Amino acid sequence: MKIFVAGASGAIGQPLIAELIRRGHSVTAMTHSDGGARLLEGMGATVARMSAFDGAAVEEAVLKSQAEVVIDELTALPKNPADLAAALPGDSKLRLEGGGNLHRAALASGVRRYIQQASGFFLKSGSGLADESVGLALDASPDVASSARLYTQLEARVLGSSKMEGMALRYGFFYGPNTWYYPGAGAAELVKQQQFPIVGQGQAVWSWVHVEDAALATVAALTAPSGVYNVVDDDPVPVSRWLPDFARWVGAPAPPHVSEDDARAAAGEDAVYYGTKLRGASNKKAREILGFRPRRLEWLQG
Repeated sequence: MKIFVAGASGAIGQPLIAELIRRGHSVTAMTHSDGGARLLEGMGATVARMSAFDGAAVEEAVLKSQAEVVIDELTALPKNPADLAAALPGDSKLRLEGGGNLHRAALASGVRRYIQQASGFFLKSGSGLADESVGLALDASPDVASSARLYTQLEARVLGSSKMEGMALRYGFFYGPNTWYYPGAGAAELVKQQQFPIVGQGQAVWSWVHVEDAALATVAALTAPSGVYNVVDDDPVPVSRWLPDFARWVGAPAPPHVSEDDARAAAGEDAVYYGTKLRGASNKKAREILGFRPRRLEWLQG
């Protein structure tokens, strides 16, 4: 199958390209950097080096690739989660405007299916794990609500076309190589510096997915029925459980505990939301239809 992947040199892009090529697909990989181009060429992909904001170039590249499927993994996130708030406007611009160019190019080129990176962790509050019928948390804290609006727009774009099959993969928090949650990476360093506390009771439930498992699910989505899928691990866990184990895993001291009021005063309402209000997601649909079998969260003890 001929496949066009945007955001190909990112954390999920690399294992995704590797798996697609291993399975014999013809892959065109889009990146904007020289380093990314060299990496992807070395993996065996045909490289389309350009900015996602150059609509004409993107359309020409998608048309030239003769792609049957386009996979949109575009992001512009910082190396350290402490810098996330400052990076969000640029990330949103890339996903909406750059991704908009990619989506229009796919439509113009007669692409059969479009697979969109979406979010499995900014889900509406409620009891239990959320399935795919649950919308995003548009009434959450400021930055979480902004991200929820962004992902709502992305899902509407990919699912709203009558000319192209749409897939929205609601990935959990990525962990593994080239992510924040890996020894020596951004979140690990924050934990070592005692800058990643447990807020309140730490009751927020986080859904995770290893980038290699996310890549496998994305490959399965090439031929599965279109729609929305939660691509998350089997056992979403609260911050009060995963964060101390993560600290031990990366060789950091136990994380401090802070009250909700102190977290709000020091870091704002979003810090409280991440620590106390996120809702986990159910992967039942992905397990049944995509054959998804994610690994257990690597650092959990017991």
